[in-house]
Amino acid sequence: MIDPITVSVLTHRFEAIVQEMGEAMLRTAYSQILNSSRDFSTAICDGPARLVAQAEHVPIHVGAIPWAVESVRDFFTGRIRPGDVFLLNDPYHGNNHLPDLTAFVPVFVDGEVAFWSINRAHQSDIGGSTHGAYNPAATEIWQEGLRITPLKLYDAGELRDDVLKMITTNVRHPHDFMGDLRAMIGSARVGERRLLALIEEYGPKTIVAAVEEILDGAERQARACVRTWRDGVYRGETILDDDGHGVTDIWIRATVTKKGDALVIDLRDSHPQVRGFINSSYPNTMSSVHMAFAYLIDPRTPKNSGTFRPVKTLLKQGTIVWPYPPAPVTLATNHCAQDIAEAIIKALAPACPARAIAGWGRRFRIAIKGVNPRTGRPFIWHMFHARPGGGATAVGDGWETAGEGQAAGGIKFGSVEVAEVRFPLTFEHHEFRADSGGDGTHRGGVGAVLRLRMDTEEPAVANTAGDGVRHAPYGLLGGVDGLPHRYRLLSRGRPLRVLKTKEVGIPVRPGDVFLVESSGGGGYGRPSKRSPDARASDRANGFVTGRKRRPRR
Repeated sequence: MIDPITVSVLTHRFEAIVQEMGEAMLRTAYSQILNSSRDFSTAICDGPARLVAQAEHVPIHVGAIPWAVESVRDFFTGRIRPGDVFLLNDPYHGNNHLPDLTAFVPVFVDGEVAFWSINRAHQSDIGGSTHGAYNPAATEIWQEGLRITPLKLYDAGELRDDVLKMITTNVRHPHDFMGDLRAMIGSARVGERRLLALIEEYGPKTIVAAVEEILDGAERQARACVRTWRDGVYRGETILDDDGHGVTDIWIRATVTKKGDALVIDLRDSHPQVRGFINSSYPNTMSSVHMAFAYLIDPRTPKNSGTFRPVKTLLKQGTIVWPYPPAPVTLATNHCAQDIAEAIIKALAPACPARAIAGWGRRFRIAIKGVNPRTGRPFIWHMFHARPGGGATAVGDGWETAGEGQAAGGIKFGSVEVAEVRFPLTFEHHEFRADSGGDGTHRGGVGAVLRLRMDTEEPAVANTAGDGVRHAPYGLLGGVDGLPHRYRLLSRGRPLRVLKTKEVGIPVRPGDVFLVESSGGGGYGRPSKRSPDARASDRANGFVTGRKRRPRR
């Protein structure tokens, strides 16, 4: 038996390691999407591929990591050596989607793999038929980017430069990609060094025993929380706008059976898989289920493989939540990941109303490719500004401009000034969007208003990828829905163009202005119960104007 003090100390040591890995990544990555917006995650798995610790970065990333570790481990059985570094991004081999490249460093103790140190980072570009790693026109995965099945990049410490050359040849900005890849591997190496030092300090037997107790303890805590919820069979549904290929109002349906300290989550009645890139790979769907569960339980419970043992998931292949290959899936980490989680949360709201969350704003990404006149270099810029609002809860208002529900504030929009220095952009206007959050006992967080001017000298091109124009973030238990997105493009001499959530090849001329109004989060509880002091504060801060709100499409 291992004493609880040691278990507690080692729990926090593992968490400190993944946080340090994240700091190393943040300080060394090249691309704005990583060093400013922080679209990456770090984690530790043990030898059997169980998640031991994760940094609080992007929730949808980490829940799928055990399937990725299993894929690498099984493919290279008998061929894993100290000094190896592995890569993977293929969603049909354990990953979420192609832009999330994952680097794995095995950590050896007494000749056996004891741990895996892992960095998963969203690449600014991963090849494919259009820039920026999102292709709304894709109807099969080969159109979305380079597929990296389990691959050994370093063999016993020796770089396989032929493999690296092949990968960098297939991305649009190899210089930045190389810098980001080195940062990922360096981050994972930090984890390896810290794990080896920890094992040296405590000994392998103590570490192994502690991992078992950490996982078992998380399971006990999760089950204790679930036990307080009402037993029953509950149903929830969310609707996506479209797939970008003519199919609209695509449903995710969750039937959740809660009995005792366990849940059965049935997603088999979800929409059949579609042509567009909103299908969700199996690991991504499982990560979405675990993400929803993590949002509902006590936040002090560690998030590891033990945490999710009370949950059984039922899926049907051929649906949007588990498509047959070669279906495209790149948007899945946003949508339908967030929508899967929301269907589960909506279903369980009557069972645990004090823990349920109203709808968060959905992702509506713009990726712009052009030439920076100040440097003469090509650029790809991903818009992480003008974030939507977060959903309200039983204990408070939603967070203002917090971003999407599948990131829950983990992805940042970064500095406006830094973006203007790095890219040919001017932020003419960037502020809260008044009246966008849904009313309620607790108000949904407001979205943002952005006027973004292009300072290029040559024509550029933009893609959009997202959702949330037709269907707004939901209010919960009497709360009012938030406002949906409203994105437009103003180009001199041309009619105002309303942007769709899934478009490719949008022409952008010098001086064009993007007019962005992002959605607000849903409200929680009946508006009649909101306190007068809270309403006065809303008006004083400009979150609410008092004018009658009319949703605009």
